[in-house]
Amino acid sequence: MNSITRKNSIRLAASVGWRALGYGLGAAGIVFFLAEAWQLIAGQPTLRIALGSGSIAALATALGVVPMLVTRAPGRRIHDTLLGFGAGVMLAATSFSLIIPSLQSAQEQGHGSWGASLITGAGILLGAGCLMLLERKLPHEHFFGGAGTENPQRIRRLWLFVFAIVMHNIPEGLAIGVSAAGTDAARATALATGIAIQDVPEGLVVALALSSVGMGKWKSAFLGAASGLVEPLASVLGAAALMYSQPLLPWGLAFAAGAMLFVVSHEVIPESHRQGHEQFATTGLLVGFVLMMMLDTALA
Repeated sequence: MNSITRKNSIRLAASVGWRALGYGLGAAGIVFFLAEAWQLIAGQPTLRIALGSGSIAALATALGVVPMLVTRAPGRRIHDTLLGFGAGVMLAATSFSLIIPSLQSAQEQGHGSWGASLITGAGILLGAGCLMLLERKLPHEHFFGGAGTENPQRIRRLWLFVFAIVMHNIPEGLAIGVSAAGTDAARATALATGIAIQDVPEGLVVALALSSVGMGKWKSAFLGAASGLVEPLASVLGAAALMYSQPLLPWGLAFAAGAMLFVVSHEVIPESHRQGHEQFATTGLLVGFVLMMMLDTALA
């Protein structure tokens, strides 16, 4: 019996040791990758701008969860109004900071009015189509819709829900990155500012959505804050892709616009109207749209 116990102890210790070694190697690999990535980003002003703008958006998302921790959660009416506000900001950003610059960039590259409109239109459909394909092929729960709290499937549903949040934030990061790679710094600043403003209520909405499917308050707040971390990564990737291929700029701007339009139409607006608060949601959308339009006009 003692021999069996000793062997089991040795096997357990070996398993723990190998696991610790694996974690250590993984952590070292991540540190090395981040160090190399920073060396690349530090040498490219465009990538630094994209990283900074994306990081501000991520920080705004984290800031949005604070009210959930210090005050009582807002009612459903306020929740839907915030969703409408975010939809309005994203629609205005899509129109004034992505689609119009895409048309202008295509014309500056020598395409006529019809050619520029065809490129931008194709890019919009491509961006929306890619997200539609991901939405259909990859298993996930809808970003805002209730995922349920059935115990046998609760953990799987929560992780699928978190994945949906990440997929939702990728278009915003891409929009920031491709705008930073463009030639109009003022318009890129307006877009990044608008998305950051929109991300503040979005962080709260994400945390509330996670809480509504059974996750604890602090864990919901943590994941809601962390959900914006994908935006700096997507921003840098988007900027890097276009920085080395300027002919792709109108395509990249239109692609990001199409992806954002898909998210607004498929997720945000339907959810903001689901509980019967259409007037409040529409008012929030109009306010968000006008605010983003004013930011784009004033900063440009």
